[in-house]
Amino acid sequence: MANVVNVLFSLSFLRLLGFVLLVVSVMHTQNASSVVFQPSFLTATGPSVTAFLLYGSSNVTLNLRKVLPSNLTGSIGSPSCADGETQWTATKEQIGKAVVRVHLRLNRSLSLCSENGTNPDCCSRPLCVLETLQVSACVGGAPQASLLVQAVIHAQLLPSNAGSDNKTVIPNQVFQPLGSCPCDLTTGVCDVRCCCDKDCSSEDLKLFGSHCLPGPFGGQVSPTPEYQCSAQSSENSPDWFPFLCVNSPPENNPFLGFFYHGSTKESVLGPSFQKAVSPAVASASPYVQESPLIQLDGQFFVIPQVILGRCGSNTPVAFLRNFKVECVTLLHSCPTGFPLQTQSAELTSQVMDGQGGVVEVDVAEEVVSDVGPFITKSITVPSEEKILVCENVTISLDYKFYWKANGLTGIALTRTIGTIISNTSVELRTRYSAVFLNGNSMAEPVSGNPGYQVGRPVIAGIIDNDTSSMQKTYINVWKPVHDGLCSSAEREAVLFGKNYTSGCLLPVVTNNLTQCNLLRETVFKLQEGLTAAAYVAKRGNPDLFTMTDWLNISLVSLNSSDAAEDTSSECRAVPSHVHVQVWTLVTGFVGSIPQREIFALQVSYGLSTWSLDCGGGNGSFCEESQLLSITSSVTFIDIPYNTGPPKSRFQINFTEYDCDRNDVCWPELAFPFTRYYTGEPYSLALAKGLILVFFFITASILGSPWRKIRQAWHSAAF
Repeated sequence: MANVVNVLFSLSFLRLLGFVLLVVSVMHTQNASSVVFQPSFLTATGPSVTAFLLYGSSNVTLNLRKVLPSNLTGSIGSPSCADGETQWTATKEQIGKAVVRVHLRLNRSLSLCSENGTNPDCCSRPLCVLETLQVSACVGGAPQASLLVQAVIHAQLLPSNAGSDNKTVIPNQVFQPLGSCPCDLTTGVCDVRCCCDKDCSSEDLKLFGSHCLPGPFGGQVSPTPEYQCSAQSSENSPDWFPFLCVNSPPENNPFLGFFYHGSTKESVLGPSFQKAVSPAVASASPYVQESPLIQLDGQFFVIPQVILGRCGSNTPVAFLRNFKVECVTLLHSCPTGFPLQTQSAELTSQVMDGQGGVVEVDVAEEVVSDVGPFITKSITVPSEEKILVCENVTISLDYKFYWKANGLTGIALTRTIGTIISNTSVELRTRYSAVFLNGNSMAEPVSGNPGYQVGRPVIAGIIDNDTSSMQKTYINVWKPVHDGLCSSAEREAVLFGKNYTSGCLLPVVTNNLTQCNLLRETVFKLQEGLTAAAYVAKRGNPDLFTMTDWLNISLVSLNSSDAAEDTSSECRAVPSHVHVQVWTLVTGFVGSIPQREIFALQVSYGLSTWSLDCGGGNGSFCEESQLLSITSSVTFIDIPYNTGPPKSRFQINFTEYDCDRNDVCWPELAFPFTRYYTGEPYSLALAKGLILVFFFITASILGSPWRKIRQAWHSAAF
């Protein structure tokens, strides 16, 4: 453990040292008004490589060419501002005032040529690329600095087949988990800390036998409660145990219902990533997990996905497999085909539901006015070129598949489009997602069953006056992206049990500080949008029509008494910070798993004074516009679990009767009548116990022992 800590500390120190050296280099470059590559020599073993260009003057251009070392001297030669033909593309990205990130990417395939292959862009030998590149930074047609890149890239060796076509027979998941050993991730190899892995030998288990993965996902079922009849053996069980123990099936666990009704299905040859997607045969067979969805015309239902590190447009969608990917496309001109340029009618396809019927994709469109968060500026186009104007470009496709048993009940698609206007070629980042929701079209994913699970979203609600039901929503915090501005920042849901602090930057000019009320109102509306809900769900699976499952969100009102003290150069009482406090409580256990609920939730605002930094107080040095931060934070507070009523004086003084300290527990002698029995409600157990006592007394009075006692009594009396 100490070695790991030392390695982590060394890595952190090296990163810090590298950052300091980069900053010093930038300052030195600015002072010397020179152009420098950092580093000046690189070795590329993959299809992309990155370096930094530090310069002190503007109008720096990049020129890329392939160079050969001299046979006599071995030198490369002086830099040149003339471009040469290469199989590489050089792009640059401004990341600072005098820092440019230079990115080189290989424009060819790295797959090895097959014997009968017809692809001219393949590698004829294992060492696919062996060449030297020179990137020259030129100012006014004169080279100022150069970067040498030695490319030594080998061909990618892909498997000759797509793997075995045999599929695992999935048992009925209603009464057991999806696999007998969920942590067994690698076939034929012993997985570390997976003690149920059949591939692990006895010697392997000795290495990590005391550090097995806990819980059912590590192959360990919930521990059997001590009142279960199966918890005691015939050798060490007390005499009263067979009469007072509880018989309950071990399959009754809190994970029931988390898996679908599985069934056995014969192996069907699926598509390979090395082959073209072939038409599927339309069938009414029920879907099973990981089987591809099929359209009515016999084709696979496809959504762009990432395969082997690259985005594929014709990738089949697998049943019950959620995904969320981001694909990057360099646009030199407006797109014309799928998926970036499509019509809603093209997306409204018919899909087999797996039950002999058909479901149709319900498409809803959203238009965004600002596409800045989705694009990245790239290569500059000359001024005489036409400005790039692309309308109705698809930015994201978000699918929701509603399923029940082994079929689909509905498909909803949200298509987000926007207009791209730029005088440069751009990198468009499109997003694609698919989520499978159990139930009908009104179903939504839960965050626990019943208690919250750590890492799942906290569920909030807004009352719908028309239906008198609760509409689900979420409490959010800031998620800054790209430039960190609040205008481009995204929002992400608060996750249960995860403390979080984030923020974004808001541009403020001198004129804004003369209108403090308007500034406070603007900031407050931005912060208020994070927590627009009025209720929060106690548990992870609340009922939308039961108000007892929801709690009111406590809002601490703002105190604007400082607003009257505003001056011409600063604004007081600006609600720049919003804080969400969540109190949680463990209300019980299901199969030894704690069930966590939300006890209370409070939203409060932190006030601050905003003023512009004028460089030491001299107003003449004030910048016209500055970036001020607004922040959000979440804190979860655990309320200690109440382990039971306080101990009596008898339990404190006579510790030999304490069940937690001794093997013999006298209060458990009448096990069903005491609160130590938790197999059923106490009132029900007490009622059954009293009925049992009544029958015992009746049998004693009417039976043979009582008759003999009466005869003996009468004989003694007479």
